[in-house]
Amino acid sequence: MELYLKGLKEFEKDATGYSAIFIIAQSCLGSVAAMYVLINGVDVWQMTQLFLVTIACMGFNAAVLSQQKPKSILNLFILSLLVSTAVLVLNLL
Repeated sequence: MELYLKGLKEFEKDATGYSAIFIIAQSCLGSVAAMYVLINGVDVWQMTQLFLVTIACMGFNAAVLSQQKPKSILNLFILSLLVSTAVLVLNLL
């Protein structure tokens, strides 16, 4: 929890700059996760995974573009990273 609060304080100092970096990072990870989902096929299970990755990434991007509170943006960034990473690992196994 201490690491999260420290990161949130740092993010609040320059939310605009960090948001740009975060958008690049989560977009790259999300696109790699989406690619591996589609490599494994296009049945209902893969489309559900693709939907989850897309919604998580789009939710973060929308929060940044609509200038939500820094805490909301950081939470959505973390959620997006967790969802994309989980789907990527699931498809690499």
